[in-house]
Amino acid sequence: MSTDSARDIERRVDRLEVEIERLRTLLEARDADAAEAPAPDAVHAPSAAVGDSPDAPTDPLWFVNTLGRHAPGVVMMAGAVEVPAGPVRWQYGLRADDLLAKDWGELARPIEALGHPVRLELVRRILAGTQTTAELLELDQFASSGQLYHHLRQLVSAGWLASPRRGHYEVPVARIVPLLVLTMIAAS
Repeated sequence: MSTDSARDIERRVDRLEVEIERLRTLLEARDADAAEAPAPDAVHAPSAAVGDSPDAPTDPLWFVNTLGRHAPGVVMMAGAVEVPAGPVRWQYGLRADDLLAKDWGELARPIEALGHPVRLELVRRILAGTQTTAELLELDQFASSGQLYHHLRQLVSAGWLASPRRGHYEVPVARIVPLLVLTMIAAS
């Protein structure tokens, strides 16, 4: 087994362990909420909407407050977005203690892969629906197909892109919301 394969399996097992822990935490929080739930007549719904949705909560920190009740100590990202490939509803969380205990050096590779303006533009274009190398070569950023393939290899290797068939690229569904979260972080 190659070193890359072993690392990939190790990363997958780590993600599964984190997901199991997240689900355990959610179940414990749900059970605790059920035990402490007020009588149905004491539940209050938001009286006014915030934002574009008529169903949006009035509390500007509704996500954080809900997270604090259901999964204290968890850092989470979530999103419900529409992309050319279809709707994406996704969430992922990790315990803050686990994040702080982790070796952050191993996180450099996926972050570095997005650390180039051309690669960021490639991911943005692919997420927006441009999927073939022929379409990507029409972009002004590339003097040669070699440059394009160099950047695509970096993004595929870091997991930001997948190539379901030769000459076609897509952002894996599990990477869409994290990509948008990183973009949001950089824009804030």
